[in-house]
Amino acid sequence: MHRPMQDMPENGLNEGVLSQLPDTIERPRYDRAGLKPGIVHVGLGNFHRAHQAWYLHRLMQAGEAHDWAIVGAGVRPADSAMRARLLEQDCLTTLIELDPKGKSVEITGSMIDFLPVEDGNGALIRCISDPSIRIVSLTVTEGGYFIAPDGGLDLSHPEIRHDIANPDAPRTVFGAIVAGLETRRRSGQNPFTVQSCDNLKGNGDITRNAVVTLARQRDPALADWIDTRGAFPNSMVDCIVPATGPAELALAESFGIKDAAPVTHENFRQWVIEDKFCAGRPDWDRAGATFSGDVHAYEAMKIRMLNAGHQVLANAGEILGVETIAGCMADDDISALFERVQRREIAPLVEPTPEMNPLQYVELITLRFSNPEIHDTTRRVAFDGLSRHRGFVVPIIADALEGGHPVEGLALVEALWARMCAGNRENGDAISPNDPDWESLVAAANMARMKPLHWLEQGHIYGDLARIERFSSAFVEAFETVWRDGARAAIRAYVEAAGMR
Repeated sequence: MHRPMQDMPENGLNEGVLSQLPDTIERPRYDRAGLKPGIVHVGLGNFHRAHQAWYLHRLMQAGEAHDWAIVGAGVRPADSAMRARLLEQDCLTTLIELDPKGKSVEITGSMIDFLPVEDGNGALIRCISDPSIRIVSLTVTEGGYFIAPDGGLDLSHPEIRHDIANPDAPRTVFGAIVAGLETRRRSGQNPFTVQSCDNLKGNGDITRNAVVTLARQRDPALADWIDTRGAFPNSMVDCIVPATGPAELALAESFGIKDAAPVTHENFRQWVIEDKFCAGRPDWDRAGATFSGDVHAYEAMKIRMLNAGHQVLANAGEILGVETIAGCMADDDISALFERVQRREIAPLVEPTPEMNPLQYVELITLRFSNPEIHDTTRRVAFDGLSRHRGFVVPIIADALEGGHPVEGLALVEALWARMCAGNRENGDAISPNDPDWESLVAAANMARMKPLHWLEQGHIYGDLARIERFSSAFVEAFETVWRDGARAAIRAYVEAAGMR
């Protein structure tokens, strides 16, 4: 366990105070002034800094990849606050590993700049137009891909429509990427690789489709050039990274570090990458990542079991007032729901990877979710439930129905989400808006109290599931039980019945 510092540096974290920190705190051993940019990362939140940036930092510690430093970027006005915090501390990040056996800390320095966040994204477009930038990577969350019900780019979305009408002053990351690639094509340069690091099945394929589709609205020849010459590797990313709040700031200070944006994370990381890059790449495998020609097996296991599993826990936890994922795992009823749904309804639909079979993966994520040091809130995990249920849970339901597998637990999971979207917990406390489409979800959830199938009739989420009797009847029964008897009683009824089957 760490010991608090007696004499903390008076200034906040920056290059100048690194030498004043205890020898037990790992810090950059490379000359950061000599680093050269090679990656622009858009959506520079906690996950990126604990995951992709850490892998690169590890390479730099070994004397490699010094021409691949990261330049941060954002396309939302809210990103300006993170930019200000990170620039103030020379783009250094404090990472605190929350191992149940004890905490440890290190300072990473693989990021060297953060572009201005501005209307029209001019700074971002100029930066990625420079041939020194060979990778543009993304963590913009599942909802940031503007996915239409048919799986393609939603050309009717107001943000996408704006970018089509204003191609040189776009609002979205995809509009900025297209504008940067067009500049490079006109100047005779090669394209950069676009690397999604978000939790989407086939994230590289989805990204390619978004960029090429948007480019085709601007110039078909540009779209063909991007599709032929560009690269969009699929990948699977995994590390539980809670949001930063007062407790995390205080934890960093207990180590003697005044970091305005520290990051806590679990003692587990995984990154599996399709080795398809058009302009070179760092040797991330030397830092523990895996290059594989079968990323889909890894991502299917992770998305279906960990990401969907998070939704199994978080919505029940929100309704019952359980604040963290670890708290959900410590709750006998919620953890029993998780275990039954995972083993009975999800695991049979997941193929093994070379390292692990699905039941072994259940054991792994049970251990990870139960880590009491990880204060990962149910609110954070439940955020943007529309994108997460549509992307993580609904595909499992569709496959289960097609293969004749049980769906009662998955129907209960969706009923619990619908109950959460009614906007209050069972103790009467209000649930603050927690989804970009919160108002429409609340309206649908409350209309469903009169007609439960109204919830499933949201075709942009569920497709035609409302018309499939085996699922719709299970959902209606679960929904009515949750409202009549309470979430805990509904969970117990399912767990008991599933145990007898």
